[in-house]
Amino acid sequence: MLCCFGGGILSSILLAEPPVAIFSNSTNIIYASVVWYMVYYFPLDLFYRCFCFLPLRVIAAAMKEVTRTWKILAGVSQAHGRFKDALLVMVVNGWAKAAGGGLISNFEQLVRGVWKPESNELLKMSYPVKISLLGSVLFTLQHVELLPIERHHLLFIYTMFLITIKVRMMLTRSSASPFQPAEELIGRLLFGLQQASKVSKEKVTSDKDEPRVKENISKEETGASSSESSDSTRKRNPKKTPPPCLTPERTSRSRQTLNVFLSDNS
Repeated sequence: MLCCFGGGILSSILLAEPPVAIFSNSTNIIYASVVWYMVYYFPLDLFYRCFCFLPLRVIAAAMKEVTRTWKILAGVSQAHGRFKDALLVMVVNGWAKAAGGGLISNFEQLVRGVWKPESNELLKMSYPVKISLLGSVLFTLQHVELLPIERHHLLFIYTMFLITIKVRMMLTRSSASPFQPAEELIGRLLFGLQQASKVSKEKVTSDKDEPRVKENISKEETGASSSESSDSTRKRNPKKTPPPCLTPERTSRSRQTLNVFLSDNS
């Protein structure tokens, strides 16, 4: 229910309205419950297998994008009715109305006991969240007459754009965002992401070179220490010429006798 009605819940919180008001429509609750049961508990997974058929998936995705457009328009109009000419409030409310399921995903994960802070939609936006934000900005500008276009024309153009992009992503089976080239260009122009990438590359190369230098220094140090140790050992233990009485034969015999003595005493 949090995923299905996340936009309405988040919009109600932003506009200081009761979040449970979204559950007052019993028809929507029944529809959502029936769809949830059929997707997860239908016998033999026939309902899910039917919607795995590509033409049905394309139709369902197109219907969802149409619903997204109307949600954005409803959120912008609702915020404009409460706060006149508050552009930021209108943009945020329209964005939350359309992409509330993604924005509220962290709270939904917390309820399920699966906490993934790295998948925060505010930090790493997915395609539906990005396209909803873009649509909210466009409809807000049109609502305050800063965008010279009729509302029904904007509705048609934006909806067809959403459907086209979504169908292309489904047919090509690509999850890459179509805004990635524009994001990289804007990031390079406004925020200097290219310089940051160069700095990161330099850091990586320096990090790679540092171990080699450290290895060379350590080798030199170990070589010097080994030479010093060998010199010190030579100085400490100078070679002594054995006396004439200690010939090799005698030393070997003395060792043998010593071993025999130890073995007898043991």
